[in-house]
Amino acid sequence: MTTEDTPVHTDVEHLDAPESPGAWLVRLLKGIAVGVGFILPGLSGGVLAVIFKIYDPLIKFLANPFKHFARQFRYFLPVGIGGIIGVVLFSIVVAAAFGRYEAAFVCLFIGFVIGTFPSLWRQAGVKGRAGRHWVILLLSSVFIFAVMLVGGGMDLDVPPSIPVWLGSGALIGLGVIVPGMSPSNFLIYFGLYDKMAEGIKDFDPAVFIPLFVGLGLCVVLLAKAANWAFDRHYAGMYHFILGMVAGSSLAIFPTVVFAPGAIDKAGLGLGWFIAFCAIMLLLGVVASWLFSKVEDRYAGERETIDSDR
Repeated sequence: MTTEDTPVHTDVEHLDAPESPGAWLVRLLKGIAVGVGFILPGLSGGVLAVIFKIYDPLIKFLANPFKHFARQFRYFLPVGIGGIIGVVLFSIVVAAAFGRYEAAFVCLFIGFVIGTFPSLWRQAGVKGRAGRHWVILLLSSVFIFAVMLVGGGMDLDVPPSIPVWLGSGALIGLGVIVPGMSPSNFLIYFGLYDKMAEGIKDFDPAVFIPLFVGLGLCVVLLAKAANWAFDRHYAGMYHFILGMVAGSSLAIFPTVVFAPGAIDKAGLGLGWFIAFCAIMLLLGVVASWLFSKVEDRYAGERETIDSDR
């Protein structure tokens, strides 16, 4: 039996929720960031969940929700609250002013990704790194880059309806299961992004109810498949995710940051625009590094949930 054939549970220790207020706050902030990632163009909530090391335990929880339910629920409660806060608050920001500063905000979050990429690289190689994993990484990078580049040239306008919002929610849920995929980009292509942000901001039940139902159904239905894949093919799956993160991050620059009209929308000259985006990118890198330090402070408080088996 090879290493990849052996089930692994590298992140289950994250499920045992620490009782300290600081650890609870850290998970709340993670949830807010992931929630923002759900609707921030160019990013994926799944990517941020991986970056903040809650993707694996979340998938395991959703795949087996009744196993150690109380402990898992206690751990993910602040993450869920934060996710809702992130979605709602950022929808208000989007509706109010995001249009002008879209490129800068995206650069900020790309900085988050860059700052944690070394950690993702180490995590992907925990169970070994063979030649086929480099191939998986390369192919997944090229695939998502091409999808986002081609999608960036689309200009569709889909009329909103309850079935459409159900499908949109499922698309966002797919972004949770498949890190690197940016559902918001596709919603922009379909002409639904602004309408979604307005609906969430105004607490329109015809928008947010089918949206969250579609999201929840997609995540729950696909969680078991994702959990099985990680248990059986840990290195392959993590290098696939790593490729998706790298490819989608690179694709953001031509499709979002330097998209046609982005500089004019910001109301800045080329030099000031590049400088502003570079500063935001750097702030994101520094913020992600500092956040990792805060997270490490509470890492020792976690215990392995498997110890109760």
